[in-house]
Amino acid sequence: MFRFSSRSKISIFTSKIDYLKKFSVRLYTKDDYHKWNEFVANAKNATFLFHRDFMEYHQDRLQDFSLLVLDEKDNLKAILPANRVDDVVFSHQGLTYGGLVINRKTKLSDFIILFQEVLKFLNENEIKNFEVKVLPSIYADFPSDELEYVAFLCNADLIRRDTLSTIDLASNFKYSHGRKQEIAKAKTLGFEVKEENSFDAFWNEILIPNLNEKHQAKPVHSLAEITFLKEKFPKNIRQFNVYLGDKIVAGTTIFESETVAHSQYISGKANAETNLSLDFLHHHLLTDVFQNKKYFDFGISNENQGQNINSGLLFWKESFGARTITQSFYRFETKNYEKLNSVLL
Repeated sequence: MFRFSSRSKISIFTSKIDYLKKFSVRLYTKDDYHKWNEFVANAKNATFLFHRDFMEYHQDRLQDFSLLVLDEKDNLKAILPANRVDDVVFSHQGLTYGGLVINRKTKLSDFIILFQEVLKFLNENEIKNFEVKVLPSIYADFPSDELEYVAFLCNADLIRRDTLSTIDLASNFKYSHGRKQEIAKAKTLGFEVKEENSFDAFWNEILIPNLNEKHQAKPVHSLAEITFLKEKFPKNIRQFNVYLGDKIVAGTTIFESETVAHSQYISGKANAETNLSLDFLHHHLLTDVFQNKKYFDFGISNENQGQNINSGLLFWKESFGARTITQSFYRFETKNYEKLNSVLL
């Protein structure tokens, strides 16, 4: 058994970490395009959604307020995808998740200092509140819960919490008895799944009509926008349609990151025969297309800012073996950067 000597104990507990590192914060500019994207590619808690080409497809609707944090040698240490509305900065309203993006080498002590500098910068620029949608844990490729801890230290308000139905594809997940029966029935009906480069059929014949009829809503991405993003990220944005004969009956749009395949849109024609098409499609995705991916994320079943759950939709997702992880939404008062002054002893 290994034992510390009294001398080694003293050495460990009296060792010093340089907590006096100095960082500067500034706004992103177009000149930072390559530097930003290179940082995203090597970060431990980022996906392709943080690439500038993805963020800027809706730049006409959101005032960008993205930040870079640099050390004394002008090395990039963190980035913050963000936009501003009056005296509030959001991370980022056009993205599903956000937060301070860092690399694997960043330790908790550094993160606390980096985040404090961001809050201080916002406060000095007359930003009252900073709202964050935390990156769900499955999307990070390395442990990355620093933001949750800093939210506690800053007395941030938890303003929303969503539930994501997720399958650990390496686990022994199991379909419910009823779902197995539906999939077996679907296999006899002649459905065919095709991966398509075009979104036209799914958007125009399935998704837009369904969202309009059921929710009087439109897709978050227009057909032109999703087509543009597919051109920019052909390996990350994928469309799978289900056909019966030559007729499209269902489909799903997948956003694929390093660790997760996420169903961004799921929709099918509403009749007894084609309802089974979504079972057939997702069985194919789970057991064939993405069988070697780490996680499959069906997304949320929440409504009313996380206060309610669409129980029918949740039941369908969980019948494939999906279980719950959460995503937190926090509101920081920027003046609370001072609460981080005395954390590191």
